[in-house]
Amino acid sequence: MNHISILIILCFALIGCHKAENTHTTTTPITKMYFPSNSDTTWERTAPSQLEWNTSAMDALKSYLEQKNTKSFMILVNGRIVMEDYFDGHTASTPWEWNSAGKTLISATVGIAQQKGLLQINDKVSDYLGKGWTSMSIEKEDQVTIRHLLTMTSGMDDTKQLIIKANLTYVADAGTRWAYSNVFQRLTNSVAEASNTNFETFFNENLKYKIGMDGRWNFGTIFTIFHSTTRSMARFGLLALNEGKWDNEQILNPDYFRASTASSQTINPSYGYLWWLNGKEKYMVPGSQTVFPGTLIPNAPADMYAAMGANDQRIYVIPSKKMVIVRMGNAANPSNSSFALSGFDNELWAKINAVIR
Repeated sequence: MNHISILIILCFALIGCHKAENTHTTTTPITKMYFPSNSDTTWERTAPSQLEWNTSAMDALKSYLEQKNTKSFMILVNGRIVMEDYFDGHTASTPWEWNSAGKTLISATVGIAQQKGLLQINDKVSDYLGKGWTSMSIEKEDQVTIRHLLTMTSGMDDTKQLIIKANLTYVADAGTRWAYSNVFQRLTNSVAEASNTNFETFFNENLKYKIGMDGRWNFGTIFTIFHSTTRSMARFGLLALNEGKWDNEQILNPDYFRASTASSQTINPSYGYLWWLNGKEKYMVPGSQTVFPGTLIPNAPADMYAAMGANDQRIYVIPSKKMVIVRMGNAANPSNSSFALSGFDNELWAKINAVIR
């Protein structure tokens, strides 16, 4: 065999090795965190069997979801879709309301405004909205900080949900009472004033577009509601799972994010900065001053934090399982369509556990 023949054989061998190496390195392990593209609809999937889930229980879960007025349901593990189901004519392109689950979007946007140096959460709200933004005395109004709005501890009357000045009246000193109230909406005004633009523009440029979300805000005198597709809700859940990081970009300061998903006060330790927290020793619910012993959702993992909105709009984030779960739809139990927590959560988690355990 001459030298030329040997060189040709070696070249083919090297090419073969190079191809094998490329094949190996482009195969992403399912345990590695994945982020879907911001520019197209591509989204990697993992089969339930790869995770050794109990696939025989999946039909029962889907049947339960359908019976409970669900429009859409998704489970991500390490960012990849494991389940994605739509019901009652809903599709992947259909927008739906987040209701109070959208509070977590506002929490994140406030955090971004802080890291940009536009505001500080310990600042007085009146620093941005001016004196007299409530009907309280100036002394009591000056107690209310951005952080009090984030933690539902403003001390204002929670029975008057229409957000007009006349309804923003004193009940207790800021920081001494937890009460679920729509006064949190003044956070959007504070961000707008601090950034010298409207809230939606700031949100779009600094959060929505960066993680490839769709959706829009509807600002009302009673409710501020975000609408988006299910996959966009899942994208935000994935950002939350990664403590504010999207792929290689840290969009939200991780220290702020960790503070937002930790007990923000001792009155209701199951509440952070507009996030609900599982696994705490007691909790409160909207519209009540009763403190209940025990964890928020007993069947759910203790480390779970959740975005929760009326009619059972949900994002469950479970760091220990690298998992995000999204549910959109009408109220599971129309007679109990609370602002946030309902008995549906614990029932649903019993069905989920049958699949993932």
